[in-house]
Amino acid sequence: MTRRAWALLLVLCGTIFLEGIDVAMLSVAVPSIRSDLELPTGTAAWVMSAYVLGYAGFTLLGGRAADLLGRRRMFLTWLAVFLGFSMLGGFATEGWMLIVARFVTGVAAAFMTPAAMSIITTSYEEGPKRNKALLVFAGTAAGGFSLGLVIGGLLTQLGWRWVFFAPVLLGGLILIAALRLLPAETRPARRGGAFDLAGAATAAGAMLLLAYGIVRLEHGFDGWQLTAAVVAAGLLLVAVFVTVERRSAAPLVRLGILRKASMVRADLGALLFVGSFFGFQFMVTLYLQELRGWSSLETALALVVMGVDAVLAPTLTPRLVNRFGNARVIFGGFVLAIVSYVLFLPVGLDWSYAVMLPMLFLTGAAFALAYGPLTIAATDGIEEEEQGVAGGLLATATQFGSAVGISAVTAVYGLVAAGGDGSPESTLSAFRAALTVPAVMVVAGAVITAFGLRGGRGGSGGRAPLETPRPTTAQPGAVPAG
Repeated sequence: MTRRAWALLLVLCGTIFLEGIDVAMLSVAVPSIRSDLELPTGTAAWVMSAYVLGYAGFTLLGGRAADLLGRRRMFLTWLAVFLGFSMLGGFATEGWMLIVARFVTGVAAAFMTPAAMSIITTSYEEGPKRNKALLVFAGTAAGGFSLGLVIGGLLTQLGWRWVFFAPVLLGGLILIAALRLLPAETRPARRGGAFDLAGAATAAGAMLLLAYGIVRLEHGFDGWQLTAAVVAAGLLLVAVFVTVERRSAAPLVRLGILRKASMVRADLGALLFVGSFFGFQFMVTLYLQELRGWSSLETALALVVMGVDAVLAPTLTPRLVNRFGNARVIFGGFVLAIVSYVLFLPVGLDWSYAVMLPMLFLTGAAFALAYGPLTIAATDGIEEEEQGVAGGLLATATQFGSAVGISAVTAVYGLVAAGGDGSPESTLSAFRAALTVPAVMVVAGAVITAFGLRGGRGGSGGRAPLETPRPTTAQPGAVPAG
């Protein structure tokens, strides 16, 4: 790729890196925030959950907005909002201020991330170059999260407010570079006239309710009636959304896009894989800190090996995809994750870090193999005018996946721990029970992605292998990638 093509990719990867470290740093800093502001447990939990709600609730709308209102416009606008509310969070003196700041930051990420992905898929011609760009983008996301754990531990020692201010400094540089490097564009013409306000409202409402219902799973059977009612209301709004889209002259989401089997399979696979990854990482963090007594910084340094995907994704994964095809590499990632999670199940009270290290490394390697190719499969073959909504669907799946993974392991852990006697052995049994959740999720994901193997070596089902891509024509205004 040309220097300008690499520079553009670096800016877009900087955004997903920013989003990754932002989440990771806050997860490390929450105990300090809770202590300093004297927040009750419920409020401290909502500091994290508010971001998930904002992100999951508006990602679908954000993806379509990039298609309809302009990808460059959406990217720059919501990056500025992300930075502004991250700064406001650093000045917060009350719990509700943090919750509002995190919710709006999540909404900003919901518009910004699909826009960044769709800029990649429309600026680099379909084939090996676009695939490599997406693999680098995906690897940077997880690398940012892993590195963010360490950075968050260090910044928290200086003061938790730096966890909010540091992303502003990095994001400001990204914004300046983006103004110069992002390709100019004209606002796309809207087909059918007016914007689909009814579809936008019902989609956002349904996603918010479902995300809230998933977050509430962490409480187990406590308040299950409210959880069930929220989920039921969310599903009802999904049905309303489908009805609205069928009748709309200019639907927010063309329902026909859901007939693309490879895309749906990739989105479901991403939901299960990301959910298992975050559920596993969350439980390992609790194991090291609560059961083994490690500090937050020691835990972050121990988990940084999982960030190996940031190295493998742009170097090893493209070669494997070119040789074996996208579907086989995805399946290999799931198999590697299954091995890692199953090997960790018999975790003991006296395991050394040397014993845990191979499993943590395999988890990071599995992410490198699976997530980037899933990103390719989720956007491959989608028309240019729907690349934003395809990216939005993938981001929605990954956000719901992370929420499901963390909520499910928390619920299982709490349920088993409640029946124990509080001894270290009883607590360890609860950890082991919770760790079965990620294993079950990746097994289910492997079964789903296995259907993509039927077409042989192709990147998506029966298509030709990636080393011999079909000829394409670069989109108008695209960055030269060759």
